[in-house]
Amino acid sequence: MLLLGGAVQAKQTIIQTFLATGTWTAPADVTSVEYLVVAGGGGSSTGGGGGAGGFRTGTGLSVTAGTDYTVTVGGGGAGGADFNANGAQGNSSTFSTITSAGGGYGTQTNGSAAGGNGGSGGGGNGFAFGGLGNTPSTVPSQGNNGGDGNYFAIPYTGTGGGGGAGAVGGNAPGGGLGNDGGDGAASAISGSSTYYAGGGGGGGPSGGGSGGLGGGGDANPSSSNGAANTGGGAGGGASPGKVGGSGIVILKYQVPASTTIFTFKSTQSWTAPTGAVSADYLVVAGGGGGGTLGGGGGAGGFRTGTGLSITGGTEYTITVGAGGTGATTLVQGGAGGDSTFSTITSTGGGGGGTYQNPGPAAGGNGGSGGGGGIAEPTVSGPGGSGNTPSTAPSQGNNGGAGLYSGGGNTYNCGGGGGASAVGVTVVTGAGGGNGGAGTASSISGSSVTYSGGGGGGGHSSSTVKTGGSGGAGGGGAGGDGVSPNITGTAGASNTGGGGGGGAFVSPTFYAGGSGGSGIVILKVNY
Repeated sequence: MLLLGGAVQAKQTIIQTFLATGTWTAPADVTSVEYLVVAGGGGSSTGGGGGAGGFRTGTGLSVTAGTDYTVTVGGGGAGGADFNANGAQGNSSTFSTITSAGGGYGTQTNGSAAGGNGGSGGGGNGFAFGGLGNTPSTVPSQGNNGGDGNYFAIPYTGTGGGGGAGAVGGNAPGGGLGNDGGDGAASAISGSSTYYAGGGGGGGPSGGGSGGLGGGGDANPSSSNGAANTGGGAGGGASPGKVGGSGIVILKYQVPASTTIFTFKSTQSWTAPTGAVSADYLVVAGGGGGGTLGGGGGAGGFRTGTGLSITGGTEYTITVGAGGTGATTLVQGGAGGDSTFSTITSTGGGGGGTYQNPGPAAGGNGGSGGGGGIAEPTVSGPGGSGNTPSTAPSQGNNGGAGLYSGGGNTYNCGGGGGASAVGVTVVTGAGGGNGGAGTASSISGSSVTYSGGGGGGGHSSSTVKTGGSGGAGGGGAGGDGVSPNITGTAGASNTGGGGGGGAFVSPTFYAGGSGGSGIVILKVNY
């Protein structure tokens, strides 16, 4: 891209690291990325080492600016229960069109057994071969074969090492010995050279092999798991077996210096662009879940500001809180997860209160408080406190109270608090309380409202049976005390909206909706 006068516009390099499954939003003007995709390593048992997770890396992978991409980070395979059971294959990791296969399992020792196939193959036992690597086939190869077993020298049951991204697993040498896992491969995509996807060492009664470079686990006598977020295979020779290392996905790309907005919809690491000095921010936590015959979930805490000091080239962990679980039994809805960037933490929304006998049927505290429930004989549950812990400016508001009023035929639940308004308290003759409204932000370039509270649930014995509406900003509606809308509606994803409270339609208590996940948006200043 050229500036006026023909000067080339400066580029900034961005690195984002995913240690768990999440979402990446391609920034404006980004059309391709460099990538590293490593799958989970294979689990082990008493025999061969687990194979390393598939290792794939490359440049120039096409992406579309403004598009959300699901990033899947595979978990390591589980260990076998005892000497009769093989370990489990690791799980695949994926970004866009690139999938790396989980590492093959390491074997048991109750008879000959071939290692499992996968990104790299697991080590074999007895007369059997190691598992096949690069399965399914990719170009370049994503891994190597596991080592073969050896049953020809006393004591028997020597086993092979798991294959690694850079080398095959070692074949069992005989004499009851296991061999080493294959070494992994190095990548400098993160800014420093790091090895990933080493194979696990093979076990044996006379001693096991070492794990391959890149997180492979050692075999007996000190069998170990594959290292987390390396895709290393688990070391063999243990009962129960060991667990393969989880995978990792790293993306590296360039943006023009004019690109300043970065959106994060899941937890990940982010390296600030060179020359960055501060950031304007929006940090929204996960919304609380609605209660069963309960109050609406409180919205996730909403914090925004300008000029937060950051350092170019520094890696920051960005945490995006999950929505709280909607209650399915007579318990308070789950609290939302906190969201964090640098020194800024927004607190998850409080869960909605539920029906309790005796009370208190209260909503939970949080960024915004959950709405109150109801209880026999005449208990009106209070709403939870918002802005907890306290921030300035306030990150949220209180939930509304429920109402149990036999004389007024009103048995409905309160609305969850929102970022800009309290949840509505139920009054005689009214339905469930509405969720409090959220707050709008234009940091993304357009005005979007976040952190609305969930609506409270209704009751079939009330004169007005309707549940409360969700607050603007992703709040879910409360269930009605009459079919068909009887369960609470979930809060909208990446808004921090609270989940709606569930209803009661005699004789059944209905579940609340889950809260919406949070979001972090940064506008970088140079």
